Amino acid sequence: MENTIYIAYYFTVKPLQPATEILIAELGYAGFESFVETQDGVTAYIQKDEWFDTILDDIHILKSDEFEINFTSEEIEQTNWNAEWEKNFNPIVVDEAVTVRAPFHEKPTTAYDLIIEPKMSFGTGHHETTHMMIQHILKNDFEDKSVLDMGCGTGVLAILAEKRGAKKLDAIDIDNWCYINSLENVERNACKNISVYEGDVALLEDKNYDVIIANINRNILLADIPQYAKCLNANGMLFLSGFYKEDIPLIEQKCNESMLKLDEILERGQWVSLKFIN
Repeated sequence: MENTIYIAYYFTVKPLQPATEILIAELGYAGFESFVETQDGVTAYIQKDEWFDTILDDIHILKSDEFEINFTSEEIEQTNWNAEWEKNFNPIVVDEAVTVRAPFHEKPTTAYDLIIEPKMSFGTGHHETTHMMIQHILKNDFEDKSVLDMGCGTGVLAILAEKRGAKKLDAIDIDNWCYINSLENVERNACKNISVYEGDVALLEDKNYDVIIANINRNILLADIPQYAKCLNANGMLFLSGFYKEDIPLIEQKCNESMLKLDEILERGQWVSLKFIN
């Protein structure tokens, strides 16, 4: 199989926050699929086939007078990604209970050790949304639950859910690279109960789960929440992230239409993660 060609944008950002968070969100909406936060800003990647000359025209923060943002760009092959993330990927610890690390990092002493090789996939735990989803999984009962990780990225959330006792898990992502990467990480963590699929919400027909995790962007969530609700068993839990605090009313309204009630809100920076129950 030919290596996919990516365009890499190297952004320097002053001051770093909240500009870096906003920049990542806007680039995500524009079609960029992977990000590495650096000491000076962020590196963003988009497949060359998805790129076009004016792709940055709608990135509003680049026009802001509040921040100084500069960038360079270049073409890279997918296989060059390993060197990039190894330079920037440090282990993270969530609530002194979960460590997310690469295979080349030392084994930690936390209760849960997640070994993730992210490559081009989203979900190392560094981003606020993944961090909050990990917190939700730690705070709630996953013992013997059936779980869906929708938009699984690296598979990190499904992997933690199995380690927290889930008995049957589906991890789904529309991106082929994420699908392959999740398979690799599931095997790397010796998980036995996770099935990985490539596709979208259409795969959920006739499926049922006790818990659904979806860390995707707002517009996809708004479109897919009714299907999530149909798949959720009685006394089920739905965890959502990938959007800002100001998006809560839209998300809550869509969930309420499907008889789902907001149960908890986590906030981290400008990002939020919500727990709904039926």
